[in-house]
Amino acid sequence: MTGFAAIIVAGGKGGRTGLESPKQWEILLGRRVIDWSVDLFQSHPDLLELVVVVDDLTTATSFPSKTKVVCGGGSRTASVRAGIAALTTADSTPVLIHDAARPGVSLSMIDTLVSALTEHDAAAPALPVSDALKSQASGHLSTVPREGLFRVQTPQAFRLSTIRAALETSDSYVDDLEAVEAAGARTTLVPGDARLHKITYAEDFDLLARLLSPALSVPRVGKGFDVHAFEPGDHVTLCGVKIPHTAKLKGHSDADAAWHALTDAILGAAALGDIGDHFPPSDPQWRDADSGIFLKHAQALAEQAGYTLASCDITVVCEAPKVKPHREAMRVRTAELLGLPLDAVSVKATTTERLGFTGRQEGIAAEAVAVLAPKA
Repeated sequence: MTGFAAIIVAGGKGGRTGLESPKQWEILLGRRVIDWSVDLFQSHPDLLELVVVVDDLTTATSFPSKTKVVCGGGSRTASVRAGIAALTTADSTPVLIHDAARPGVSLSMIDTLVSALTEHDAAAPALPVSDALKSQASGHLSTVPREGLFRVQTPQAFRLSTIRAALETSDSYVDDLEAVEAAGARTTLVPGDARLHKITYAEDFDLLARLLSPALSVPRVGKGFDVHAFEPGDHVTLCGVKIPHTAKLKGHSDADAAWHALTDAILGAAALGDIGDHFPPSDPQWRDADSGIFLKHAQALAEQAGYTLASCDITVVCEAPKVKPHREAMRVRTAELLGLPLDAVSVKATTTERLGFTGRQEGIAAEAVAVLAPKA
């Protein structure tokens, strides 16, 4: 890959976020928004030169020593011109122009854009428009066909001589790609990236935190375990299914050991404590309560934390009653409660070969594993 230069445009007030300071200087996952892009570009082995364009040089501190910081102009185009003027690389050098408000740039995107310049004069990442589009004029609402429409992102790539010449004539361009389009250059789009979402509103910080955090971008796995002793009765409840037996399970609620274990597995995967934290046995309102309440609450908490329950696996340990005849009903009941496809719910049963308290038929144990997937 040939060497390239980069310009990060970091001007503007970002008033729509409602924050006290411009969004590019706000903190995202422990780092200033602008630092996500600066650090990523600086880490690329083929970077020749990096220019950051700001409104106020007094606020532009703590950048790596190889970063050149310049003051921008009264418009975005003027600021890009200032960045171009600060470059010392050859006219044929690829230059990537990037908005600081898009902290999710990746090394692979840089490589893709620079490679696209072998056959084109300019390239930009873009995502197809998926939402329905409406136009409202003079009180009339009409549908806009979305076929062939794209949401264009940054960084956008050009040969230095191409973008310099294109920006000489006007300050009214929507983006840099429009300038070279107007000049008749050969442009192309490459597949965009959801992580290049632009920070515009305050809630965009939460969205990008989920997209960019390693802890939030991979599945989480939790494990739960529960035990209940037998007491006089005529059935046990497992996964919401009543199974005839010569005893029942002793507990403050309905003593559904299987669902209690799964509840703890979900809470554990999301690092949200355990079932006793949320439903203490000392609270009389949970006496004889349906354990489905606990399970749905754990699922809702995981959703609030940014995760969706993807699958679960429950193992019931006992000598009696025989669980296998009821296993499918337990799977179906669990899947229906949690809104999961049946093939995402596993229920198994085993014994301890007559060893321990379950072997002596003093009670039932259950363990569960839950997999949480990051919400899109």
